[in-house]
Amino acid sequence: MSSSSGNTFYDLKTELPSGQTYDFEQLKGKVVLIVNVASKCGFTPQYKGLQALYDKYKERDFVILGFPCNQFGGQEPGDDAAIASFCELNHGVNFPLMKKSDVNGDNTNPVYQWLKNEKPGLMGLSRIKWNFEKFLIDKNGKVLNRWASTTTPQAIDATVEKLLAK
Repeated sequence: MSSSSGNTFYDLKTELPSGQTYDFEQLKGKVVLIVNVASKCGFTPQYKGLQALYDKYKERDFVILGFPCNQFGGQEPGDDAAIASFCELNHGVNFPLMKKSDVNGDNTNPVYQWLKNEKPGLMGLSRIKWNFEKFLIDKNGKVLNRWASTTTPQAIDATVEKLLAK
């Protein structure tokens, strides 16, 4: 039941695995990294890097939101409970994970509709190409960067640091 009634980052809402609504209004003034994640992907080890980045900056108003997605090679087959358990046990993940949803196609999560509209990829193509694609949003709700799956969390550390220092 992901829904978005407005057209700013802070108007967005999405569903947590518990069924409760996660309201993006609570992210005002924070730097946010949004990532579509999967448990059985070649990029899955990035969970550890994402958690390290979160641990390093969470006390400075930095938030990571993970959006589990099964659209790429069926690499996130579990339900929300299995995903959360896998992430915590294998990668120590404690940043927020949203309810599993689509990032492309007819049932695209409205958060991803908004992100892709704000920051299309190469050659204006908006489609998410694979798991662990990353969007960085500044303290004012503007999408500043979009990185491909191959960009590691460590590679964006300096960019996050710079944004937090502003």
